[in-house]
Amino acid sequence: MTKTVYWLKGLDCPNCAQKIAIRVNDLEIVESADMDFIRKKLVVMHEQSDISNIESQVKAIVKKLEPDVEVLDYSKVNEHTHSHEHEHCHDHCHEHEHSHEHSHEHGSHESHAFDIARFIIAGVLFVIAKILPFEIPSAILAICSYVIAGYDVVISALRNLIHGEAFDETLLMFIATIGAVALKYFDEAAAVMLFFQVGELLQDIAVERSRKSITSLIELKPEFARVLRNGTEQIVDPENVSRGDIIIVKAGERIPLDGEVIDGRSQLDTSALTGESLPVAVHTGENVMSGCTNLDGVISIRVASSFGDSAVARIMDLVENASEKKAETEKFITRFARVYTPLVVAFAVLLTLVPCFFLGFSQFGKWLYRGLLFLVISCPCALVISIPLGFFAGIGGASKYGVLVKGAKAIESLSKCGKLAVDKTGTLTKGSFSVISANPVGISEQQLIEYAAFAESGSNHPIANSILKEYGKQIPSGTVSEITEISGFGMSCIYNGKKILCGKRELLENQGIACEAPGDGSTAVFVAFGGVYCGSISLGDEIKQTSAKAVSSLLKQGIDTVMLTGDNPATASAVAQKLGIKTFYASLLPQEKVEKVEQIMKDSDGRLVAFAGDGINDAPVIARADIGIAMGGIGSDIAIESADVVLMNDDVGSVPTAVAMARKTMRIVRQNIVFALGIKFAVMVLGALGIAGMWMAVFADVGVALLAILNALRCRKL
Repeated sequence: MTKTVYWLKGLDCPNCAQKIAIRVNDLEIVESADMDFIRKKLVVMHEQSDISNIESQVKAIVKKLEPDVEVLDYSKVNEHTHSHEHEHCHDHCHEHEHSHEHSHEHGSHESHAFDIARFIIAGVLFVIAKILPFEIPSAILAICSYVIAGYDVVISALRNLIHGEAFDETLLMFIATIGAVALKYFDEAAAVMLFFQVGELLQDIAVERSRKSITSLIELKPEFARVLRNGTEQIVDPENVSRGDIIIVKAGERIPLDGEVIDGRSQLDTSALTGESLPVAVHTGENVMSGCTNLDGVISIRVASSFGDSAVARIMDLVENASEKKAETEKFITRFARVYTPLVVAFAVLLTLVPCFFLGFSQFGKWLYRGLLFLVISCPCALVISIPLGFFAGIGGASKYGVLVKGAKAIESLSKCGKLAVDKTGTLTKGSFSVISANPVGISEQQLIEYAAFAESGSNHPIANSILKEYGKQIPSGTVSEITEISGFGMSCIYNGKKILCGKRELLENQGIACEAPGDGSTAVFVAFGGVYCGSISLGDEIKQTSAKAVSSLLKQGIDTVMLTGDNPATASAVAQKLGIKTFYASLLPQEKVEKVEQIMKDSDGRLVAFAGDGINDAPVIARADIGIAMGGIGSDIAIESADVVLMNDDVGSVPTAVAMARKTMRIVRQNIVFALGIKFAVMVLGALGIAGMWMAVFADVGVALLAILNALRCRKL
């Protein structure tokens, strides 16, 4: 299956966008077609090797439905935009924060200014027409106001009529207002056209601004990279930088590629990736991710991966393709709108004609007016635009908190989450050993750590590293001798003529030294000096500071947390107890984790089950769960690829935030459905009864759409 993506330049009608997707989807050579109105992106899935055939048919459909819309190859549009930004940065590197939307929509402000000017003129003429006491001049001014405000609607409607396109909003508005003129409601025809056009303008502005504000949350692509080549600094496209190259990042610039700091120290703004507002200090030897902004100083970075494999490219790809995964709610609205408008139009015809057969055709004018109201009301723009906009705003809002949600379907699933199964190591814990406590016997705590450090100084085992880190001092040369690794048991050395033993309990007991295990379930090393037991050091995978709060917050949201781990039962029990997790399963192999999640899904009473993990071994269970959640920073590529939700800050504390964002988004989406349909049906009934006028009908179309859009934008914030 081949995916071809087109950018529909100039597309501003959500109803038309939906019709384009439906027509393209109906082509025999097309497997599926999805329209992302927010990004003006048409995604076509097909099996054609020659895409020129697909392209010509797509262009033919678009030309018929929207002659002013230009069909462009989406990838080429992006390449053109990026190259434009790249050329610009050669001359003005300090002005590298360009918006893709700006380059796409050069003339939007100018066209708005023209529309505003003509609407003001039309409004003035309408007011004069209402004030004038003379019937004929008043009618002429009202018609002039109508023409100035709605000439483009009339042209578009006639063009659609010639092309045989019924049920378009412009055609419906044209028929309704021409009907009002025929019934000699000149001022009402002018006022309705003016109100309709101003409402459409406000709707376009609202969508345009939401597009920019949401896109700005996820536009992370660095425009250039400063590369050191042959001792000189060159500015190149990030995609032309290779692994192992040295790049320079100055204060105020965005890090273009993942890598390791080899010179300099600085503070980084990581909020674009992690949602964390506090700057992060970095220095030589630390790894940094692309997309972060360097706040001060100059740092040199050795590139660790090509741009295509970098964190920022991965995020861009996730967000770019997020809109293709439509939620069931969104699919339902598309199907509903396809049937809804023709039904309303059919009912409008019946409403006009049927009463005349019973009441006489002398009543035709009155019932024609009521039928025209139905035509105005029938356009489903409020639903067609506000539902996907709500999902897109929710995805954009979640990204502000360092949570990447892969599409509307994942948002909908996350909102229904009832249980979270979670991996322990690297998810609830930091995934690295550290000293939890020292339990000395007959000596000081400091002395116990020192003896252990002396013995472990000859090992590179994670346990040894954590003890040496805790000791925090350099061991002078010649202090210890005969450092020996006792395979599978621990280490020994000679200090001041006496032997230090450090390792498992069995190591000491084999030498006839009795020792006691700590009762906290942690991993412990036991230390003896000169044949005398000195105490034990408890080590463990340190629990993340936010884990306990996350478990508590999830419980308040009605979500139970279940811990799954490959660690031993004693350690698992200790961690679960500290975090307030009631149910846990230990000593699980990767396949057993999948089986356990499947069992949890069976026992969840219809509630969806999420799984959060980080490693390669978690990828199968992430893919199997109803909702897969992966750690984006430390997580493996395969786990991230399998996931529905990616936590860029590696913080399980973001899961409650993601659930809250998803539930708010779904709440607002449902509000818009109820609000839009409720208002439309209410005005339909009032119109049929002769209570509602054309003004109210236009509000039921344009006004409701505008309010639904504004409501959808609330999804951007918790």
